[in-house]
Amino acid sequence: MAAGGLAVLTTLTAIGWITAPHMGLGSGLPGVLRAAGVLWLVGHHVGITVRGVGPVGMLPLGLVLLPGALLVRAGRWVVQAAQVTRLKHVGYAALAVAFPYALLTGAVALASRTPVASPSLPQAVVAGFMLALCASGLGAARGLAPWRELAGFVGARPRSVIMGVIAALATLTAAGAVLAGGSLAVHLAAYRAATDALSPGPGGAVLLLLAGLGYMPNAIIWAVAYALGPGFAFGSGTAVAPTGSALGAVPAFPMLAALPAGPRSGVPVWIAFAVLAAPYLAGVLAGLVTVRAAPTPMLEAAPLWGFVAGGAAGIMTGAAAAASGGPLGAGRLVSVGPSGVQVGLVAVLEVGVSAAVTAGLANWLLLRRHPGRDAGPADEDGYTEPLRVEAPVPPAAQRPGVVDETDDAGGHRIYLDPWAGDEDL
Repeated sequence: MAAGGLAVLTTLTAIGWITAPHMGLGSGLPGVLRAAGVLWLVGHHVGITVRGVGPVGMLPLGLVLLPGALLVRAGRWVVQAAQVTRLKHVGYAALAVAFPYALLTGAVALASRTPVASPSLPQAVVAGFMLALCASGLGAARGLAPWRELAGFVGARPRSVIMGVIAALATLTAAGAVLAGGSLAVHLAAYRAATDALSPGPGGAVLLLLAGLGYMPNAIIWAVAYALGPGFAFGSGTAVAPTGSALGAVPAFPMLAALPAGPRSGVPVWIAFAVLAAPYLAGVLAGLVTVRAAPTPMLEAAPLWGFVAGGAAGIMTGAAAAASGGPLGAGRLVSVGPSGVQVGLVAVLEVGVSAAVTAGLANWLLLRRHPGRDAGPADEDGYTEPLRVEAPVPPAAQRPGVVDETDDAGGHRIYLDPWAGDEDL
């Protein structure tokens, strides 16, 4: 699987070397192979130190999809080859892929070092291990059964929280994609001007387009950070936020034409309101999905689980924000991208609190009505019909789909009838 990824990137690097041979990391085929190795490590989010420039850590997250997809297939193959049948053994299959893969990424980092560029060896080992562990573990789990069947192995409460997290992240991602795409569409003329200024040629234009697609996940995450409020920076002393932007000189990369400029946002009020409301909408959906999947008879527990789902989504958003940025050298662009701590903290508050309020209200609405017994209507003489005895209605904690937070026996109870042996009754 790793060889497949290296082969694809070697082909792309060879095309770039042919169209612009002065950009290689060496001369001839060895330079092409080293450049391909560096690009493969960049696909694992490994930072590179470039001579005369400094550390480069703002890397395209889209490249992670290539080794990630191959590692997912590797995890499925391990499960099928080892005939794994239990979900608890998926972790062993993931470790079986992650350890040798980490050694491979470390070896590639050592072999790709040149006087021009030097990949980080510790980061290569750690990033390779974590990516292989997560991706191959996901593939191994999927190799056991379809997602619907795998969900049955997870308890009702953890499953509801996971579904709430997915709902919140999906909403934030959709909002970020719409915001980033809309900004790029508005600044389309500047995008074309930046592309024409580079004069890349046919082959270079293809590589430039692929680079833009690789940075698309970064742009979406930056748009999410913008919608949350903290925004992001593109160099020391700069800021891009809903309240306004303060930018300096930016590199000649076409996608950067979508950055808003000016001390004021310059967008209509209704668009600004929709952008700032997106995180709260994500929290509302997270709370609804969490309660819908597993309501609880304890009204005070529903807001807690809603906050757990929204807070987990906020923490993951902060981690993504931290990974989407990084330095672009040792000069003014040493700080590029959003702050993971600020974005994570604001996301936990906005998404988590709105999810907690929504979960509590939705859970109360679901459980506020309890059916009981019904007496028949009175006849002409004033007598009422006998009470119609219905089947006993189980309490809310025993209804299907309702999770009792106070149940420490797993729902198992033994009921004794004290009058069963009295025949006089």
